[in-house]
Amino acid sequence: MLASETPIQLSPSVKTLVETREMSLVFGRQIILNRISITIPKGQTLAIIGESGCGKTMLLKSLVGLLKPTTGNILFDGIDIHSLSDVEMTKMRRRFGFVFQNAALFDSMTIGQNVAFPLTQHGIPKGKNGKALILERLAEVGLPDAVIAKRPAQLSGGMRKRVGLARALILEPDLILYDEPTTGLDPIMSDVINELIMRTRRKYPVTSVMVTHDMLSAKKVADRIIMLYPFSRLEKGESQILFDGTPDEIDHTQDRRVHQFVRGEAGERLMEMRAARTERGGPGDLDTLKHFDVRGDD
Repeated sequence: MLASETPIQLSPSVKTLVETREMSLVFGRQIILNRISITIPKGQTLAIIGESGCGKTMLLKSLVGLLKPTTGNILFDGIDIHSLSDVEMTKMRRRFGFVFQNAALFDSMTIGQNVAFPLTQHGIPKGKNGKALILERLAEVGLPDAVIAKRPAQLSGGMRKRVGLARALILEPDLILYDEPTTGLDPIMSDVINELIMRTRRKYPVTSVMVTHDMLSAKKVADRIIMLYPFSRLEKGESQILFDGTPDEIDHTQDRRVHQFVRGEAGERLMEMRAARTERGGPGDLDTLKHFDVRGDD
């Protein structure tokens, strides 16, 4: 337990930790997320999958107040986070841990300073046992004491990812969010990260939300998987959530788009892009073939 801190108290009457209600996120005329309603029970590990551009990371950032939805509500432990004052929101964020895609460590700081950063940011005194706490978190992610004085540039990509997880754990949060935690890692190190996520869930009463393209990770780590789809490619009135179920259930869904993503099949997607190019009369660069048309909400 943190020095000068009282144990985390969860509201006993609220079984749902995170909830979005008809949440939409719009930039200009481009709809990123449209009427997303999700409930995440306490203790669950949720994986959010979907192709690039479907709004996965935007949703992740919205859950902890880094982005404000255009419409709808986001509740954390029964509280609408956007009804909070800046001071209240800062206090609420002590209950969140965020593991960024590329670890997002501060190059000018030592590893010890990086891990302790949330304590410093929230004005929590590290006390005489501060170093011991940092070393404990580093040990939990399989890193030796000797890394505490090193700089991020002196560590491998996998080690930096583990430092990012140690930093997220320093406040013993109720909710940890992982943004592509295995991106850029080899299969062995990816599985190390997966095992650490699972070990964290066993050791702490934590709820986890992971954005990933890695189906092996999603199936191994998650209790539940949600698949998002780009809004601009949906049929009128179709939900942006194509799938919401268990890892076992996703292998038996009837939606061909889910099958294509899970199996990594590009055939029909290439045909869609070719058709889009023909309709627009544009060049062959695939980057120009994305749909930017925005349909109404009705």
